[in-house]
Amino acid sequence: MPELPEVEVVKRSLEKKILNLIIQKVKINDSKLRYNVNKEKIYKLKGKKIEKIYRRSKFLIFQLTGKTFMLVHLGMTGKFFFINKKKKKLKTSFYYKLDPEKDSKHDRIIFYLEKNQKLIYNDVRKFGFIKFYNQDKLNKSMHLKNLGPEPLNNEWNSTYFKRYILGRERTIKDILMDQKFVSGIGNIYANETLFLSSIKPSRKVNKIKDHEIEKIIKNTKKILESSIKLGGSSIKDFSNDGKKGDFQQYFSVYGRKGEICSNIDCNQLINKSKISNRATFFCKFCQK
Repeated sequence: MPELPEVEVVKRSLEKKILNLIIQKVKINDSKLRYNVNKEKIYKLKGKKIEKIYRRSKFLIFQLTGKTFMLVHLGMTGKFFFINKKKKKLKTSFYYKLDPEKDSKHDRIIFYLEKNQKLIYNDVRKFGFIKFYNQDKLNKSMHLKNLGPEPLNNEWNSTYFKRYILGRERTIKDILMDQKFVSGIGNIYANETLFLSSIKPSRKVNKIKDHEIEKIIKNTKKILESSIKLGGSSIKDFSNDGKKGDFQQYFSVYGRKGEICSNIDCNQLINKSKISNRATFFCKFCQK
């Protein structure tokens, strides 16, 4: 599932491609996403300009004329393709590859834009969704109203962290993935943050020391910013070779079960377990 960095890169890519363009037509190939797409509302986008694009946690928010907001969650396999005026198909992020033979059958919604351009919402497993809100109801929606602070913002700090975990006995990895505590961190970046912080994912939060909280906050920001930077290195069109703009090359533990620990003074193997039913990767020698 795309996490904060992947969604941020999509946002920045879309800003370069579709900002201030007018939607001329919408075609629905399949409205049955995680939630059925409201056909009446999506067809009313015709004639509206895409004024701004925001990211909140793992959500994309499109602001259109008339204070109409389109909220998009990419789910497990959701993605946007862009067809430019030269009819060239472009990616909008680094976490997937173009596959002309297979992609089109999973194109769910097509937004026809001015200058003969298109924005395509493609979703293989259909766990993503598209919803519509007016300005008053957007932040009161069930998807946004209970989100915690953004991890890259100053509001996510040691004072907030210590106050939130007070009296709780959950594991540190579990709480890092709790969107009510901090928004946008998923399984990948929780694993990576805890490895860089030398903290075992199964540690209970009431056993985390103050200096370790500082490390978690610092390393979360560092990893997320690095991932965004690497993902955005080819933001104009995203190379298709799987090398450029691909943060997974730099994972220290995630998906590396049985491989040698990346710390140069450790020659032990990466372990895998499950916490809250999610795959968890760690080095039992480097993380305590």
